[in-house]
Order: sequence, then structure tokens, then C-alpha cells
Amino acid sequence: MKDWRYTQDVLAAGGSRRRAVNHPERPADPGLAVAHRGSDFAGRIVSADSAGVRIRDAFGRSRVFRYGVGAFEVAGEIVTLVRPRAAPGPARPALTASGSRAGPQGPAQVARASRVYVEGVHDAELLEKVWGDDLRHLGIVVEPMDGIDDLAVLVDAFRPGPRRRLGILVDHLVAGSKEQRIAAAVRHPDVLITGHPYVDVWQAVRPKALGIPAWPSIPKPGEPGGRPWKEGICAAFGASEPGALWRRILAGVHDFTDLEPEMVGAVERLLDFLTE
Repeated sequence: MKDWRYTQDVLAAGGSRRRAVNHPERPADPGLAVAHRGSDFAGRIVSADSAGVRIRDAFGRSRVFRYGVGAFEVAGEIVTLVRPRAAPGPARPALTASGSRAGPQGPAQVARASRVYVEGVHDAELLEKVWGDDLRHLGIVVEPMDGIDDLAVLVDAFRPGPRRRLGILVDHLVAGSKEQRIAAAVRHPDVLITGHPYVDVWQAVRPKALGIPAWPSIPKPGEPGGRPWKEGICAAFGASEPGALWRRILAGVHDFTDLEPEMVGAVERLLDFLTE
């Protein structure tokens, strides 16, 4: 199967036997504005490793390109990007996976009393993958709820207050849904409930991150051929069980640009609420 993460370098060696042209080498330093000549994709370098260079454009889209002789332009000059030399001491990326500027490396902050509740383990793992650096820096712990049917009871047991705020991330938070009715019953000034419109947090991962054009359409239970959404997705992907498929999905997520904007916005609002 083609590795979706890497774009074919049309300028790679091969084909023409003309005399090679020497292009100046430039380190692929994070923050450098570059354009990939083979695709005209332009933006700033987010990270670089032995496999290639990740570039994010002005619209937040992120792509990875392999190194190649004369494969990039910098300020109108054709250059050959090379992996930057490692700086003394532990290296830190310019940005975290959530898009925040990375601060100096240090121990995680002491956990706040405030918390983020999510529906399940997969939600928690996704937040750790993208917002893990931010959560440790802010001292915020994410806890799975195992569903929201007992949300009101969980909120009461948490005893929220001005110094003990609670942020809750809910799947399928759309008008008329069961989730919306349960969330609406919780009213507290120190509790914020946000969510995304997708049936499951899996669907909050952009299809292109998995190398597919779109998530398969699964008929709802009660419709002809209907079944639970996650069960139908596993069948469509040929996965033997949900855990194995989730590991494949999570491996396709590298940063916030691999998630749908509704998911990113919902999490960012929770973090702002807990730290304001």
C-alpha cells in the first residue's frame, strides 16, 4: 500500500542524464519559508527528520516531502534542503503537535484540580497525541468517562468550583441528539461542555490522514443493512477488532492538521476555559 504520508518527489534522481546542476544546500530549519517545486506547495517548515520535511501552509494544511537535489525554493532561489544539524542538548520542535509554540523542556506542572472528561479511552489517547505537551505544561489531566449516560452524576461527584473547573468533550454533540439532551441538563458556571458533530472520535480524524477520500458511509441501525457505526467501519476496513483499527487510525495522526476543525476548536475552548 502506498505510504500516504509522503508525496512523490518528481525531481528525484532518474530519467534525464544531463550534467547535474549544483544547488546550494540549506538546513531545513523549523520556521523557514519554502516552496516544493514539484507540487507548488508552499509554507513554513514545521519539522525535519531523516525521512523528510513537514511543511504547513497558510491554511493549516500539512504535508511531508522527501529531500531531493534542487527540490525546493527559498526566497526564489532553488536549493537543496538538508536535515539540520542537531543542537547540543535535547532538541525541541518549534511547535507542539497542537500548533502551540514549544517552550523550554522541563518537568510537567503539578496537576491542577481542574480536569477534562472525555467519553472513552480513544478520546483520551487522541488528546494525548496532539495536545500532550500542552496538557503537561498546563498541568491538566484527561480522564475517560466510559460514555455520558451518567454525566449529571459524574459532574455532581466532581464538585466543580471556581478553582476546580471541569471541561467535558462530547461526541456527536448536534441538535436533537441524545448527547445534546444529556449535555443540556448539566448547568454549572464552572463546567463547560463542548463537542464535535461526529458519531465517534474516530471520525474526527481527517480521511486524508488515513489515505482515504472519505469515511465509509454506514447505514444506521434500523435502516436496511444498518449496524453500529464502529462495527460497520471495522468491516469496511477489514479489521478484526476495534483496537487494531484504532491503532492504525491513531498512527495516521501527527498534529492538529490531521483532525477536523470542529474537534480542534472544541478542545482548544476547553483548555482556555480551564486556564483562564
